Amino acid sequence: HTLVITTPTSTKNVSKSNMTTTSEPSWDSETVWEVHKFGGTSVANAECFLRAASIVEEQQQLSPDIQICVVVSAMGGKPKVTDLLLGTVDAASKRRLDDVDVTMNLIMEKHAKCLDGLEVIPEIEKSRLKGIISKDINDIRDILKTVSLMKWKAGRISELVGGYGELWSSRILASLLDHRAANRCAEEGCRSKFQFLDARRVIVVDDQDESPSTSSEKGSSGGVLWNVCRKNLAAVYNEELNAVRTAVNDYPTKVNFVATGYVASSSNGVATTLGRDGSDYSAAIFGRLFQSRVITIWTDVDGVLSADPRRVPNAHVIPDVSFNEAMELAYFGAKVIHPKTMTPSIMEQPQIPIYIRNTFNSAFRGSRIFTSSTTTTDRDKCVCGFSTVEDISLINVEGSGMVGVPGVAKRLFGTLESSGVNVVLIAQASSEHSITFATMTSKASLAKEAVEEEFAKELRLKYISAIDIISPCSIIAAVGDGMGHTTGVSGRFFSALGDAKINIMAMAQGCSERNISAVVLTSESTRALRAVHAAFRLSQTVVRVGVVISNELGVALVDLLEKQRKKIQMTYDIDIQVCAVMSLSQSKEAQLVTLNEMSNDIVSINNSMLEKVTVQQNIGSAKSHFDSFSQFLVSEDVAHTIIFDCTAEKNVSKEHPKWLEEGIDVITANNTGLSGSTELRAKIDYAEKCDGKLSAHYLREVTIGGGLPVISTIRNLLISGDHIRKVDGILSVSLSYIMYRIAPPASAVACFVFDDEVNTTMSTSTNLGIPCSFSQAVKEAIELGLMESDPFKDLSNEYTARCLMVLAKELDVDQNLDVSSILSNSVSLVDNISGNSYEEMMTHIERVMTERVAKAEKNGCVPRHVSTIDVSTGDVSIKVSDVPNSHPFATTPPSCECVRFFTEHHKRYPLIVQGPSEGVDCTSSALLAEMLHLMHGKVGVRTGNLSRSASGAAFK
Repeated sequence: HTLVITTPTSTKNVSKSNMTTTSEPSWDSETVWEVHKFGGTSVANAECFLRAASIVEEQQQLSPDIQICVVVSAMGGKPKVTDLLLGTVDAASKRRLDDVDVTMNLIMEKHAKCLDGLEVIPEIEKSRLKGIISKDINDIRDILKTVSLMKWKAGRISELVGGYGELWSSRILASLLDHRAANRCAEEGCRSKFQFLDARRVIVVDDQDESPSTSSEKGSSGGVLWNVCRKNLAAVYNEELNAVRTAVNDYPTKVNFVATGYVASSSNGVATTLGRDGSDYSAAIFGRLFQSRVITIWTDVDGVLSADPRRVPNAHVIPDVSFNEAMELAYFGAKVIHPKTMTPSIMEQPQIPIYIRNTFNSAFRGSRIFTSSTTTTDRDKCVCGFSTVEDISLINVEGSGMVGVPGVAKRLFGTLESSGVNVVLIAQASSEHSITFATMTSKASLAKEAVEEEFAKELRLKYISAIDIISPCSIIAAVGDGMGHTTGVSGRFFSALGDAKINIMAMAQGCSERNISAVVLTSESTRALRAVHAAFRLSQTVVRVGVVISNELGVALVDLLEKQRKKIQMTYDIDIQVCAVMSLSQSKEAQLVTLNEMSNDIVSINNSMLEKVTVQQNIGSAKSHFDSFSQFLVSEDVAHTIIFDCTAEKNVSKEHPKWLEEGIDVITANNTGLSGSTELRAKIDYAEKCDGKLSAHYLREVTIGGGLPVISTIRNLLISGDHIRKVDGILSVSLSYIMYRIAPPASAVACFVFDDEVNTTMSTSTNLGIPCSFSQAVKEAIELGLMESDPFKDLSNEYTARCLMVLAKELDVDQNLDVSSILSNSVSLVDNISGNSYEEMMTHIERVMTERVAKAEKNGCVPRHVSTIDVSTGDVSIKVSDVPNSHPFATTPPSCECVRFFTEHHKRYPLIVQGPSEGVDCTSSALLAEMLHLMHGKVGVRTGNLSRSASGAAFK
């Protein structure tokens, strides 16, 4: 059964006065055509057909003067009609005729149900269409009987049978549009007609190849025969126009076509198809034949996306894409449009823009593919998108015998060609010691065997040492016309992969600089795609965050992250996703709360613990369940994970090395790790360096001074070549407040009065300049939240000693130090106190400090709690010292800290870092600032220099 297509020429029923017989079409040069193609999902059922018809009518209303050619795919949905038809050929070749009957009945039922749902089509017309479909199905059954007898699935048979779906769907849509147009004409007086057009009457391809390409008129196998197509279209158009004029006295001024996609005729007149994405290709061919002003492909996505939305949730539609960019994206896996679809649009002038639009969101503009995008030359929009190729294997051919030997590459790729292996990517170092190429995984073994056979002698003589397969791999490709001659694109691309801890197996870039490709392991491909997509500001960098809390600081931090999330997204392109919160109670019981990955709202935590929760677990002992906490946080698809430690718990700090080794960045306000045992400090040191430059970061600025830049100042001084000789200061915010309150400097009242006068927004109080008792000062400090949960830790110098241990570690003088040795070498307020109760302790300190204040006042001094590290001698001490009223320590405001650095460059006057360290708000802000500083170093500042993103317009 071979179907021969001929162009109808019979015109016996047409009056000669109305006949047009020239080889040129009857539309004049001013007629404007548009081509609209609807894919399978756009015509999956009756509802979809009605939606498609409405879209066509909307286009006519927007441009009343246009004529339209609608190209239709076979009905989609589940299952697709084309898949069903091709499946019958396969079943028939295996003599499963019962399966063929079941499938044919399903196909008939699918189309009949669709027609029954189109009420605008009269019943007589529905019966006619059902009869046509039924007759075609019977013809197919006859063809498949032959296939079954021969047990042979010929390619031509598959093409013939597979093309019937488009014939049926286009007939249905043509009838629907025509009857709706007729009803509209009766109401509005317009004159328009929709005619069914079998594309096999127009589109002819060279018969030399079964997979038509688009390269030329003649001489290239499978090429579209454009001159033949133009003559066929002219004849068909004139014939259809004459038929309409004969059938209707007051014939319409406009004849529109509904054409079949996918199918065509060979130069021998045999039915064939246009191969993969053939319906899109049909639309492009008709667009060129009609000299259409635009080709619109209606599908189920909003346009060309910057990445696969299933893997990059924040991928967005690219409004303008050049033909070259679209081809690169299509070749590298983007499934919106096939490269061959664009060839007819750009083959000659005028070039025709292609729009990709969503049938189910027709109000959205979609993506325009044209000669050049409107932003191609704009430097800050040079990358338009990223694409991937999956199921790739790398084959590496390596050996010293390849160096400088001509013809090796020719032999290698020649044998691959003869074996039918397609090479997707090639990489070779200038040393010529190895050649690496990528191919589809299904061909990898065949490729290796072919290469081993070709180079058997070289392998035997050890000139080639190895032929290895690395699989499974994926190719990540960055695409953009503006990448050419734009510095920094490759740097940002590979830096993003490095920061995401992605190992690059191979890379390639052409001299056009339109595409940069990297091969990575498939297990890392999603994380790699998200990393580069965010690096070029095409989406936000996602950070998965976990918070460990045991006090008000953790609650304040989570609340701050929630409040600032939107602003951080807008300012830094960073999306903070709090995914897990672990709360430690006083009894050390742990409560773990986890959130869905893409939750829009960060969890809100209050004192009654955790609202807006998706999963909640009471997990008992925190120590035994920190593993589940970190394991939940780490995601293979997200490059950045951070844990905030907002506790002062030793059992939490013991987890810091493990988290760091797992690649989780740790931002801590908990200094018990850095001031802990020698073994714990060594573990933290190792974990910070275990992966070299890719090691996780351990941020500790908040462990001293509540956010004052103490540690960063030390590091900046040392890295700039200075030598620190001594560091001293007030490191306890609680004792800073208490000492100031019991012994304010002589100028305190005057200073507060002045500040109140010059800055009415300050919340200072002259009462702070009036001395009070020690017990009253302690009570105020507790009420302000300046003291540890156990006040004894402050009064006994334990907290201050831990801060000094952190400083000593930064200054590299902690080798023979620990908290106990510092305390033994220090003087605390609770030393030599008789009595065990808190009241007895406070009574004793009150008496001692009253005498101390009076004595210091006689000498023009005030007592202050001062900590000192002498770097040269290694001495570390904490004591209450009497300092002059004008000394920086004396004038340091209450609840502030002050640190002085005596260095080689600052000999006479020390460098002073002073500022407030009051309450959980200051500390939580400092923790957030640490995170932003960390992410700034990883992803860079939002400048928009290298991205194509509308949001980047505000950052130039």
